[in-house]
Amino acid sequence: MPRYEYRCRTCGDTFELSRPMAESAAPAACPQGHEDTVKLLSTVAVGGAAATPAAPASGGGCCGGGCCG
Repeated sequence: MPRYEYRCRTCGDTFELSRPMAESAAPAACPQGHEDTVKLLSTVAVGGAAATPAAPASGGGCCGGGCCG
């Protein structure tokens, strides 16, 4: 179940709730009981390494092609 972050406009607390996506925009009371809250925009960081193409296996270039004398 996704987690959503909310901020209370009354006390300034930030809190998270786990709820279905269909209820993400539904009102959420803060843990202190205040009703004036707003859902925050969440960012998602995805880790991992992207595949990079292998360097060409040619013998060209200055010091690899015999041009350095």
